[in-house]
Amino acid sequence: MGLVHGIVLAAGAGARYGQPKALARDADGRPWVALAEQLLRGAGCQEVTVVLGAAVDAARKLVPPRAQAVVAEDWASGLAASLRAGLRAAAASGSVAALVTLVDLPDLPVEVALRVLEGGVSTEVLRQATFARRPGHPVLLGRDHWPALVAGLSGDRGARPYLLAHDVTEVECGDLSPGLDVDTPRSDSESGA
Repeated sequence: MGLVHGIVLAAGAGARYGQPKALARDADGRPWVALAEQLLRGAGCQEVTVVLGAAVDAARKLVPPRAQAVVAEDWASGLAASLRAGLRAAAASGSVAALVTLVDLPDLPVEVALRVLEGGVSTEVLRQATFARRPGHPVLLGRDHWPALVAGLSGDRGARPYLLAHDVTEVECGDLSPGLDVDTPRSDSESGA
């Protein structure tokens, strides 16, 4: 398998959540950014970039030391800004593909990421986890697609339109996880309060 660069998107303000999700912790006090980084490392990513934005100073302290933190300066414009920042960081590496996940999937098992990677990795690959046929994360983006993605992303839309236009391979993972992101605090300890 070629080198896969892990990207954690964690820049948003978390309006529905009540705080930036980059600051959230699970019931055991573990930061979600650390859990996302651990997921990507467990899947074999040797390099991981965590994209920050809202509450960047506090969030940066929660990023594991082995991960690279980058700031999406225009994070408030939406998800596209975060993905652009992550792909630009990955472009500086020798990676052939990027495995992208969201910070607000703290319960996602590593088996989901491993299944997405099972079909092999190349610069042309486009593969996305689905859950009961609903698109989710992680998403595997071959390096050949990064320039067009960076150029075409805008607002609060991620890569899904591009993926559909370029025949993404969907990988069903509903038997492993519901794949649902967390939009509301589950308890005081999980919300970082």
